[in-house]
Amino acid sequence: MAKAFSIAIVACASVIAVLPGRVLPEEPGRETKIDFNRARQLIQRIRSGDTLTPDEEAYLKQARTQRLRDRSGRTNRDGAGSYGQSSVNLVPLTDFVTSQTYKGEDGGLYGGGKNEPPLTHQLAAASQMEKVVPRDAAGNPASDGRIVFVSISMSNATQEFSVFKQLADKDNFKSSALTIVDCAQGGQAMRQWASPDAQPWSVAERRLSAAGVSNSQVQVAWVKLANVRPQGELQQHGRELYDDTLRVLQIARQRFPNLRVVYLASRTYGGYATNTLNPEPYAYESAFACRWLIQDQIKGEKGLNYDAERGVVKAPLLLWGPYLWANGVKGRMHDGLVWERQDFAGDGTHPSRSGREKVARQLLEFFKDDSLAKSWFVRRDASGLEDTLDEDSGNTIDLSDAKWTTLKSPWASYFGTHYANSPGGAGTAWQTVRSYGGTHVGLHVDDNGSAPPLKGPFTGKEIR
Repeated sequence: MAKAFSIAIVACASVIAVLPGRVLPEEPGRETKIDFNRARQLIQRIRSGDTLTPDEEAYLKQARTQRLRDRSGRTNRDGAGSYGQSSVNLVPLTDFVTSQTYKGEDGGLYGGGKNEPPLTHQLAAASQMEKVVPRDAAGNPASDGRIVFVSISMSNATQEFSVFKQLADKDNFKSSALTIVDCAQGGQAMRQWASPDAQPWSVAERRLSAAGVSNSQVQVAWVKLANVRPQGELQQHGRELYDDTLRVLQIARQRFPNLRVVYLASRTYGGYATNTLNPEPYAYESAFACRWLIQDQIKGEKGLNYDAERGVVKAPLLLWGPYLWANGVKGRMHDGLVWERQDFAGDGTHPSRSGREKVARQLLEFFKDDSLAKSWFVRRDASGLEDTLDEDSGNTIDLSDAKWTTLKSPWASYFGTHYANSPGGAGTAWQTVRSYGGTHVGLHVDDNGSAPPLKGPFTGKEIR
């Protein structure tokens, strides 16, 4: 609550002298009038990397609360929206063709039709991933420490992430050093997390404590972007979601000092919605807030700085997690993902059991397969983690009678690009050999993992 202020008595009237930057005290039954121009100025300062005073934070929190009150009960875009539809006239960002745009925005998760981060950002991400290591409760690297991976968001996210945790904890390839903690909470969208003293942060810390880990061990997060009952066009509700999420990311970095990487996600399909909580096109358009944040970080926005060599660190490095939106039953091209009515609960917005499992499996496949994420997510043996195989080493990889979970060569039981000459001398290059189910590229490897022994020479260093 705001502090007391000096009071002057003039002509028997009480006048509250409000000092610059102070928060007006609230009287019982009376709302404080919010200057939204001032609130926007505070948000702009946050974007620029400035640190707000506690009173400015409190004022901004009041502005966000008032905005929610103003919107309570309103309809989206004066009643516009898509409800109860199995598909809509929207194209997944991953399926845009050259020159295609949506409200002035081009396609691709990272813009410019690209679904992978630019090389400079990939290298920066790899550098941050190197710092994701097991840590003790004080945050110091420790061989017997933990890597903690958390979720931050609202009801859909906690329902989905909790199923992901169940699947991941049973998966043989999950790192034994990894602790997954679902910190997402029902009813707590980005705006509800966007203040340092917001209740969701206290709940999240209690969940970490219950899991036997500390704030200093949190190093990776999944953040699903959404706000309750968004209003207006893309440049209004999208920018509000951007600003709220920016603040969440900055607060997360303050609370979790070793948080290195955050994977962003937009919403799943919202066309089946029966209410104004978050129907289409708002669910679809939440992806642009994700993309704007990543693009601004790549451009060097100070409020999103993750590199201590460039100044004060304000946020973790941002990447896309799996993109979850597909056009209902029409799906999307690159992987055939579809969303059916049975994937949602009665309100058409929250996921049913099948919907939760669909998102959970998308997450699990992503973190096991992504070239960067698997460095901290995938289990690794105690020896041979970064073996460099000399050209004349003559090392043998014996895959005969071996399952992918028990390969006889430690360095080969992970992922990466390995170059080898085939026994016949034909010069086979293996590319991205995956040690779990699926397609295994290589002349002498089939899907069940059986192959004749391969003998060197081998060159190159494993990419973990």
